Amino acid sequence: MKPPVPHRRWALAAATALALVVGGLAIPVTRAAEAAPVGAGSYTTTPVGPLPSGCGAMSSNPRQFATANAPAGPIPTNDWWSSLLWKRTDCSFSEPLHAHPISYDTFGDGLGFSANSTPAISGTATGVGEFHYPYVQDIRVGVAGLAAPQVKVDGWTDWTVSPHWSDGTRTMRATIGHGLPFAYFQTTGGNAQISTAGTPDVWSNSGATIGFRVNGHDYVGFAPSGASWTVASGRISSTLAGRGYFSVALLPPTSSATERAALAATYGQYAHAHVTGTQVSYAYNPATSGLTTTYAFTTTAREGTATQTVVSLYPHQWKSLSGSTAITPTYPSARGRMKVLTGVNQFRTAMKFQGILPELPAVGDGSGADLATLTSQLAAVRANPMDQRGNDTYWTGKGLGRAARIAEIADQVNDTATRDSALNAIRSTLTDWFTASSGKTSRVFYYDNNWGTLIGYPASYGSDQELNDHHFHYGYYIAAAATLAKFDPAWAATSRYGAMVDLLIRDANNYRRGDTQFPYLRDFDIYAGHDWASGHGSFGSGNNQESSSEGMNFASALIQWGQTTGNTAVRDAGVFLYTTQAAAIQEYWFDVSDQNFPAAFGHSTVGMVWGDGGAYATWFSGEPEMIQGINLLPVTGGHLYLGNNPAYVRTNYAELVRNNGGQPTVWQDILWQFQALGDPDAALANLRANPGYTPEEGESRAHTFHWIRNLAALGNVDTTVTGNHPLSAVFSRNGARTYVASNPTATPITVTFSNGTTLTVGAGKTATTGAYTWSGGNAAGGVPPTTPTDPPPTTDPPPTPGTPTRYLLPGGGLGAAGSAATTTVAAANGNHDGTPTNAQVFTATGLNLAYAGGQTAFDLFVDAGTAVGNGVQVRISYDLTGNGSWERVETLRYFATDPVTGYEHYTQNAGLSSATGTLGALSNGTVRVEVWSAIGNNPTTLGIGNQSVLRLPYS
Repeated sequence: MKPPVPHRRWALAAATALALVVGGLAIPVTRAAEAAPVGAGSYTTTPVGPLPSGCGAMSSNPRQFATANAPAGPIPTNDWWSSLLWKRTDCSFSEPLHAHPISYDTFGDGLGFSANSTPAISGTATGVGEFHYPYVQDIRVGVAGLAAPQVKVDGWTDWTVSPHWSDGTRTMRATIGHGLPFAYFQTTGGNAQISTAGTPDVWSNSGATIGFRVNGHDYVGFAPSGASWTVASGRISSTLAGRGYFSVALLPPTSSATERAALAATYGQYAHAHVTGTQVSYAYNPATSGLTTTYAFTTTAREGTATQTVVSLYPHQWKSLSGSTAITPTYPSARGRMKVLTGVNQFRTAMKFQGILPELPAVGDGSGADLATLTSQLAAVRANPMDQRGNDTYWTGKGLGRAARIAEIADQVNDTATRDSALNAIRSTLTDWFTASSGKTSRVFYYDNNWGTLIGYPASYGSDQELNDHHFHYGYYIAAAATLAKFDPAWAATSRYGAMVDLLIRDANNYRRGDTQFPYLRDFDIYAGHDWASGHGSFGSGNNQESSSEGMNFASALIQWGQTTGNTAVRDAGVFLYTTQAAAIQEYWFDVSDQNFPAAFGHSTVGMVWGDGGAYATWFSGEPEMIQGINLLPVTGGHLYLGNNPAYVRTNYAELVRNNGGQPTVWQDILWQFQALGDPDAALANLRANPGYTPEEGESRAHTFHWIRNLAALGNVDTTVTGNHPLSAVFSRNGARTYVASNPTATPITVTFSNGTTLTVGAGKTATTGAYTWSGGNAAGGVPPTTPTDPPPTTDPPPTPGTPTRYLLPGGGLGAAGSAATTTVAAANGNHDGTPTNAQVFTATGLNLAYAGGQTAFDLFVDAGTAVGNGVQVRISYDLTGNGSWERVETLRYFATDPVTGYEHYTQNAGLSSATGTLGALSNGTVRVEVWSAIGNNPTTLGIGNQSVLRLPYS
C-alpha cells in the first residue's frame, strides 16, 4: 500500500473509533464539555467521544484485573506486559509477555516459559520481511491442581510485574521482568509443579536444586533448603518443605557440563533473594553533557543472607556499562546478545547526550541565490503555514510541526512576516485545543480519572479506545509550544497555557514519580530503552512500535520546552528519554553494528520493532520509502542522532534504492534529508534535480531546502565534541568543524565545548563559530503578533478556459473547478489491474495547447472508508487531433487505499504501469480520464468538483 500518510495503528482501532457501544456500555459520542481550569487553559472531565475499551467492563473499571495489593493510582499502559492487565479480547489470560531473555504466557494452571532461540524469518531481503522469536513453550510452572479462571496483576515496578492466580483453594504469585533470568514464586494450597514439553533431561538433582534441559534450554529449579524435587511423567514437583516459595532460572547456553554446573552454582547463591522491586534514576550533567542512569533492584531474602541478584543487559546497556564488568556466556534474544551481571543490586550506564537544535543554522542559505530561493519558498507558505490535513490530534500535530519549522527558519533569515504568520497559527491552534469551553466537543482534551489519561478529540489511530501513540501525537504539540514560548514567553507561563503543555507531557511520559494523575513514563519502556506505541500490547508478538523518530520528536520537544521555560526537571527527563532511546534505535531499529538482527533476515533496518522481533514493514504500507521513512520523520534539529553514524546513513539509503528498484518516488524530501546526514552533496544534487517532487504532508519545500542546503555546508554530525548547553551541536566537513548553539532565552549565554571552544550566543539567537561564523534570529521575549487567527487553507486556483489544469467534474467533464462533490467508483469484485472496468470517465474536448514536455500530473481524492484490499486505478488518454485515435495512453499503477475513513491522495507518484505512443501538440484534441477499481470488493468514493485535479504537460 502507498497512502500519503502514516497510519500508525491497527486498522480495526480506526475503523471502530466512532462506535457507540464499547464493552457493552453506551458511550456518548458528543456531550457538552465540563471544563476543569488549568491556568488560562482547561480540559473537560466529561467524555466527548469513545473511551478506552477492553474485555467486559474494562472501559469503566480498568482495575478489574488488578488485585487489592496492586499499587494505587493510575494504571500503567503501553508496556511489555500490558496485555496481562488490559485484556483486550480474552477475559482470562494475557498474550505472550516477551521479557527477555525469557518469554512468558499465562494459563489457568500456571506460567509458561519460552527460551526460543531460533528465529522465524519470512519475506525477502528486498521486500517486506519479518523476524520473530515466537513463544514456544519449554515448561509451565504452577501448583498441583491449580485451575484459576483468570490471572490478575498483584503488583508492578519499573520493569517487573507480578501476575497472580487463585482458584479458591490454591494460589500462586510470580514476579517476572526484563533482564531477569529468574522467575520468583510464592504458592499456597499444593505442591510446586513444573510441567515440561516432552521428557526433561535431568542433569542434576541434589536436595533443593534440580537442573534439567528442555528443547535444548537449561533450567534450574531452586526450592527452599530442606526440600527436594521429584520427577515423574514429565512433571517435576516439590512440597517446598511447606515453605511456599521457590524460583526457576534459565541458564545461558553453555559449551560444557562443567560450565553449566558452575553457572548453576553461581545462580544458586542468589536464588532466594527474590527481586521485589526495580527502579530507574538518572542524572544529566550539562557541564560534561553526560547522562548517568542507574538501574536498581530491591530484593527480599526468603532465606539466607544474600541481597543481590543476577541480571542480563541489553546491547544498548552493556555497551555503555559503567563501573561493572559483564560476564560470558550470554543469552540470545530478539534484541541481540544479552550479557550477564551476577551478585549485583544495581548497575549504571554512562552515555553522552550529543545535543539538539531548534533548527539548523542558515550558514548555507543565508545570502545570495540560495537565500532568494528560501525566501520565495517561505513566502509561498506564509498564508497557510500549517497546511493541516486533518482535524484530529495526529494531523493537527503534523501541521503544528510544519509551522514550527517554518517559524524557526523564517526567524533566522529575518522574514518576520512568515515567522509571525506561523507563530499566529501555532498560538491560535494550541489555544483552541487548550480551551474546553462550555458545549465544546471537538479540538478539546478530556481527562479520564479511571484510566489516568488525557485524550484529545477528535482522536486518531486508536489514541482514544486503545491509548495508542500519545507520545507521537502530543510530541508535535509540545515542540510547537516550545517554539512559541521562545517568542511569546507570556503565553507559555504556567499561569497561562504552560500548565496544559505540562499535562500533555505527563500523560505521555510522566516525569513525576508518584504523580496521582498519570502513570510514570507511560509510553517509555525503561529497561528496553524505547517507547511502545500500543496501549494494550495484546498481540502474540507482544507490543510494537514503528515510528521511533516520532518518539524522539517527543523527547526532543521536552528538552526544548524545559530549556526555554526554565523547567530543568522536564529538560532532564527529555535528555534521559532522548539519549537512551537514541542508543536503542541504533541497536534495534538500525542494527548499525550488524550484530542484533538474524543473519538470514537480510535487511539493515526495520520499520517496526515487536516484543519478539522486528519487521521490514509498517501498519500502513509495504513501500520501501515508507518502511524506512517512518523511522526518519519528522526531520527536525532534534533528530541529529540520525546522523551519528554517517556510514550507516549511506548503508540505509542504499538499501532503500535497492529495495525500491531506484531512487524514491514518494516521501522524497524526508529521505533526501536523511541522506544529507550521510552524504549531503548527493542529497542536494537529488533535490536540485527533482524540483517537482511532492512534499510529505508534514513538510514544506522551505524546510527541506534549508536542511539539505545547510548540511551541504556544515558536513556531518561530529559526535567527538559536545557542548555544555543542551541546544548545541558540532558538525565537520573536510576536517573543519562548525560549532552551533541556540539560545531561546532573553539573556546572552556563552557555550563551552568539550575541546575548549567557546561560543557567545545572543538572546533569542542561533550562532556558529569555526568554519562558519554566523548569528541569526531575533531577540526572544518581544511583543508577539496581535492577530492570532487561523489562516484559511489554500487551494489551487481554478483554471481559465484553455489552461492545462483540469478538475474532474460531475457529469464527466474536465474543466474549471466547481463545487465539491463526490462520485462512486464501483467495486472490482475481481482483478482488473490495467483494464478499465465499470470506470468513471471524465473528458475534455476541443483543446488547443502546446506541448511543454514532462509528464502528466494528477491528484485524485479517494476514500474506501474502512474497506480492506481496495485498489483504485487511473488511465489517461490523449487524442491529439480529435479524430478518435488515441495517440498517447498512460496507465498508472493502482493505488491501494487504506482501511481508514478519510481522503487519500492518489498521484502520479504511483508510477506508470504502462504507456503507449508519444505526446505532442493538442489541436482540437481530446483528453480522457478513466478511474476504476483494479482490485477489491468494495466501492470507493472519488472527490470531484474542486478536489481531484489533472495537470496536463501543456502550456
